[in-house]
Amino acid sequence: MVGIWRSSLRQTGRLSRQFGTSRAVRDDQMTHFGFKTVPQDQKESLVRGVFSSVASKYDVMNDVMSLGIHRLWKKHLIEKLDCGMRPNSSDPLHFLDVAGGTGDIAFGLLDHAKQKYGDNESTMVVADINPEMLAEGAKRCLSTSYANSPRIQFLEQNGEKLDAIEDNSKDVYTIAFGIRNFTNIQAGLDTAYRVLKPGGIFACLEFSQVDNQALDYIYQTYSFSLLPLMGQLIANDRDSYQYLVESIQRFPNQETFANMIRKAGFYVPGKGYENLTFGVAAIHIGVKL
Repeated sequence: MVGIWRSSLRQTGRLSRQFGTSRAVRDDQMTHFGFKTVPQDQKESLVRGVFSSVASKYDVMNDVMSLGIHRLWKKHLIEKLDCGMRPNSSDPLHFLDVAGGTGDIAFGLLDHAKQKYGDNESTMVVADINPEMLAEGAKRCLSTSYANSPRIQFLEQNGEKLDAIEDNSKDVYTIAFGIRNFTNIQAGLDTAYRVLKPGGIFACLEFSQVDNQALDYIYQTYSFSLLPLMGQLIANDRDSYQYLVESIQRFPNQETFANMIRKAGFYVPGKGYENLTFGVAAIHIGVKL
């Protein structure tokens, strides 16, 4: 870990010299990209580059990064939300899955609504900043019952702005393993509040902070030693997976993120989150009152 941080500091110094900014300007206009410090206006393109690189291997690498457990986490999120147009209702639900690229959550939500509630009317927008990820999702969609359905739409959008999504228009906003890549996470939460209807639900599944010191040591060793190597072997892309590991480290802990959701205006029930697998990941819920 010490070596990683020292390397990061050297990289930060090189970037500072490269962009020629004073400390005051750097603090105001720079942000993190993993352990590197970069200009805020460049992070979006850097994140695009990472996910363009890994799009075709994204689902395989999620299996590798989580030892396959991400599928159970996503299933648990979908069952926890338990969304669907009830049989006595005439109003379909309008879902928005942000950073939803390959469609895991989107298809899962629609399947749950259909199988449990006979809901064949609710709609889904899958929004992602990366066209290659959306293309993977659209390709997967062709092998589902939603192929060519007007109920599902894939939309290239910046999750911090969602300028194609109207205010107060969505019933459920989900984001899984995506919000940590935002340049301005608070802006993304504010936007989530804007697009949800009163009574709408915000649900975020994200890697988080392990709550057991011994397990955390094992997790950190696995993350920093093995994941970039697996990225090299499986996706021929060590750097992108090094960034993904570092981005997890930079993401706020559970309490801090819950407070950010509150700051956006959401009502956060209870402590606001549920730890999964000792805090390797967490589900955060907020309700727009």
